[in-house]
Amino acid sequence: MPVNKLLLSSSPHVFSEVSTRKIMLAVILALLPATAYGIYLYGVSALFLVFVSIVAAVASEWIFRFAIKAKRSIDDFSAVVTGLLLALILPPSTPLWMAALGSIAAIVVAKEFFGGLGQNPFNPALTGRAILLMSFPAAITTWNKPFTAIADAVTTATPLNLVKQAIGTGSSMQEAIAKVIGSIGAADQAGFYWQLFLGNRSGSLGESSILLVLLGGIFLLAIGVIQWIVPVSILLSTALLSLLLGIDPLFAILSGGVVFGAFFMATDYATSPLTVKGKAVYGVSIGLLIVLIRKFGGFPEGVTYAILVMNMVVPFLDKLRVRKYGFVAPQKPQTSAPAKGAAK
Repeated sequence: MPVNKLLLSSSPHVFSEVSTRKIMLAVILALLPATAYGIYLYGVSALFLVFVSIVAAVASEWIFRFAIKAKRSIDDFSAVVTGLLLALILPPSTPLWMAALGSIAAIVVAKEFFGGLGQNPFNPALTGRAILLMSFPAAITTWNKPFTAIADAVTTATPLNLVKQAIGTGSSMQEAIAKVIGSIGAADQAGFYWQLFLGNRSGSLGESSILLVLLGGIFLLAIGVIQWIVPVSILLSTALLSLLLGIDPLFAILSGGVVFGAFFMATDYATSPLTVKGKAVYGVSIGLLIVLIRKFGGFPEGVTYAILVMNMVVPFLDKLRVRKYGFVAPQKPQTSAPAKGAAK
């Protein structure tokens, strides 16, 4: 007589050939064009910055997990991605020891203290940058002109900084942009936007070329590593609120790290919502916070803090429209109790 065996196991019940290692390798591949262009703009010192940031991230993860006698996980390349992302959102003139410190904070404080990969509530690379920004604000807000040696200390302000400074002196948005056009060598406003799109401007190491960042993001969308909801909602909400507040929406998208953050930071699996509605609310809220920080905050850029703030809200967003599985018994109709003293 056949014996029926009922096997019980916890989730997940559906498995895929896609592994963490493959996902991380895809992200690294998507970041290579922007990384190479950053090294082209700022020279060999930018290459050293990327190298030190990655090595510090991998080494700190290995040492920490060795110290707590946990399984070593550097072969999944998640630490490599964290170190690379941190390097790409830092100024190219960041001292190497400072980049290493940021990578250690990103891995140990933001990731391993919470249990490792997948358990971290905050984006590790953004956490590392936020710690560096609070600890060394002068160094993390010092920008270099492209095609100049870092050692020559030829510093400048980013287009976002220059426009914010001009608006702060009473200029309109268009007047502020007109003042900035000449600062990056553009002939007119159309050339100014084109130069922002291509990336021949000062800024973070890997955020300069919107074109290359978009190509990397589209690659991840095409192979299914990320979904379109979060990046599209961030970009649309940033453009719409900018327009409502009198900020040129095209400038708002092309300047700073909005596009990079939308595709490579806000889409982090561990720190973004799971549901479709949650992703939409998450993305729209990030875009709104970016514009509000830029408009009313002390920093010209708001991508880092906008994403980190919304990382805190993700557990609540995951509870939106929770799907119920299985049979749900219908509720019994409520019957009113007989009035006190009524005849029996």
